[in-house]
Amino acid sequence: MEKYTLLQNILLGLTLAAPIGPVNVEIIKRGLNSGFRQALFTGAGAMCADATYLTLIFFGLTSFLNNPWMAAFLGIAGSFILIYLGAMSVRDFFKKAAATPERQRRIFKYSFVAGFALAISSPMTIVWWTGVFGALMASHGPIQSSLAAFLSCLSILLGCFLWVFFLATALHWGKKIINEQLTRLVSLIAGLFLIGFGAYFLYRTGSLIFIIC
Repeated sequence: MEKYTLLQNILLGLTLAAPIGPVNVEIIKRGLNSGFRQALFTGAGAMCADATYLTLIFFGLTSFLNNPWMAAFLGIAGSFILIYLGAMSVRDFFKKAAATPERQRRIFKYSFVAGFALAISSPMTIVWWTGVFGALMASHGPIQSSLAAFLSCLSILLGCFLWVFFLATALHWGKKIINEQLTRLVSLIAGLFLIGFGAYFLYRTGSLIFIIC
């Protein structure tokens, strides 16, 4: 892969990972609550979900992933995951800091699992990687275009990782100067955003089911 192409793909990964979405909201919340490692694990989980979809698309399962009923199933699952995580964040704001035993029994207490679940259940992940993979295949020659596109997508994931690492590092140092009350407020705001994302995806999925039926 040529140097300028690698740099271009890394920059593409950076710019596409940076906008605020469900995964970044969860990274910010966990980074402020638990520090660098948990923020990084959340991002790593999301990247593994991206790599999973990328591999499935590479092996020709695009039509299966784009099936309307599969899209509806993923939309419903993703919506409830977002709403659940958002509700837990909002509840944390109203609970006292000492109430930790119940929090440890929560589903998705592992940051990697939470990041993976958020990304794997998002219909936007499928749409995004299908579009990127198709565009990269079109930009390469007919010989081994699929493999070249796959490698290019992996370099985009490198850009995504750099963003996650930068965000986790910023949260690590920011956590040292942010008090507990502000951290809990961020959890509240992040929770409301997650619930909003979940409600939006649920509405979109409901519209899709209505069209299918």
